[in-house]
Amino acid sequence: MKSRELGFLLTYAAAFYAFIILRSLQLSRDHHTKLYGLRPGWLISQRLNDVSDAQWRNFRANLPILTVVFTSFATVANVSRTLFHFKAKGMSLIWLLISLAYLSYLHGACIVFIISIASLNFLLVKIFARTKYFSFVFWIFNLFFLICNRVYEGYSFSVFGQHWAFLDNFRGTFRWHICFNFVVLRMLSFGYDYHWAHQDSRSSYKKHIQHCNLCKSGKSCYQILQERSVPDDKFAFTVYLSYLLYAPLYLTGPIINFNAFASQLDVPQNHFSVRNVAWYGVRWVFSLVLMELMTHLFYYNAFAISGVWRHLSPLDVFIVGYGVLNFMWLKFFLIWRYFRFWSLICGIEAPENMPRCINNCYNLESFWKSWHASYNKWLVRYMYIPLGGSQRKLLNIWAIFTFVALWHDLEWKLLSWAWLTCLFFIPEVLFKSAANAFQATNAFTEFLLRELRAVAGAVTITCLMVANLVGFVIGASSINWLTSRFIDRDGIPVLAGMLVTFYVGTKLMFHVQDFKQSRH
Repeated sequence: MKSRELGFLLTYAAAFYAFIILRSLQLSRDHHTKLYGLRPGWLISQRLNDVSDAQWRNFRANLPILTVVFTSFATVANVSRTLFHFKAKGMSLIWLLISLAYLSYLHGACIVFIISIASLNFLLVKIFARTKYFSFVFWIFNLFFLICNRVYEGYSFSVFGQHWAFLDNFRGTFRWHICFNFVVLRMLSFGYDYHWAHQDSRSSYKKHIQHCNLCKSGKSCYQILQERSVPDDKFAFTVYLSYLLYAPLYLTGPIINFNAFASQLDVPQNHFSVRNVAWYGVRWVFSLVLMELMTHLFYYNAFAISGVWRHLSPLDVFIVGYGVLNFMWLKFFLIWRYFRFWSLICGIEAPENMPRCINNCYNLESFWKSWHASYNKWLVRYMYIPLGGSQRKLLNIWAIFTFVALWHDLEWKLLSWAWLTCLFFIPEVLFKSAANAFQATNAFTEFLLRELRAVAGAVTITCLMVANLVGFVIGASSINWLTSRFIDRDGIPVLAGMLVTFYVGTKLMFHVQDFKQSRH
């Protein structure tokens, strides 16, 4: 029975993607003259390349120089470690010097703002870490600078007097207050790891070692590195600054916590062998070729940027929206894995972002765990658990997603995205609780529960598409336009087809899960 169902699901999926590809090619061919951000292609002759996304365009253009820079950084760091047998103290000085040189190019004189705020944070942690007011004071301080940096757009030196105004001519090539969002997360991580180092152990990591195959083999998984407190001497100012400014992860992450970083300064990561790291890099190159192929053939982002998709049929609006989300996933996949690759070469393992494909997630919880996965780990450790964890789950998600929206930027569309996500989370949590409480007593009830989960998955995927398109593409002001396209006479059949397709996709994901469980 299951094999016949799987055969049908695979046939449907193949037909769906064949249709999506053919229709996307036709849309790109028919409308390319109306689209913004297309440039002459290089991979396929006679095809334009969609570089309408500013973030992807800048990353792609700077890849050669970034690769040269990080090759030199990795060489200096690894040769210094090998020749002088440096541990945490020595390596922190090496990385601090490398990172200061890197930031001087990126931010110019504005590096003064970064060092000043970081130094104040260090003093605050050392003074208040053992007091009962620590969390309140610490969060107020970091939220204050997170918001002020954006409101005042990185400040102006002329505010401190006209004799400093000349420094505004040396602000570097990259806005420091954009990158500082990641620095805030690292400052909070340092503070709490220091705070918890002076309390009883918060983690059952000894029990974890007994059940983790990697740890039992003599290596250290990231979970252990994160939870195990480092000695007091690792909380020195030089180690702290080298953590905040660590060049390979400075611009985009992935986000690593202080305990994990400091312990790997002492003993470089041993999870990935040289061969594993090399293969990781090769796979990244293949993914880059896939992205280039995608942007040469399908102009999804250009449709969204140009606004042309607003004049398309509901079916074509769905195809472009679905394509834009897949483009975004692959874009972040490439950016995050590029910088993680260089960090691995330098001996520091950070959590993997995008461990699961965007098309292999059928509920909100698994989606967020596998999108910005390192940020999710950070949120769980430093916000979700301190706020009460699963006991207050429905309340916690509002505080956490509001913080996530503010952390990204001060925009209404991001707050709309955050609150829409929270609204969609509520029925999922309630449904999961009911499903866990319900015990399938026979084959029919087991079948019925599986079908209900597939229907819930289809609805959830639709909600995820809406929330992410609102938050990162069209903005809150266009919610009415998006919904109106699918509730009129032409749109309802498309909406029904979407739900059926996502239902089929969810059932296919169930089979993938069953296969993985059978292997284990």
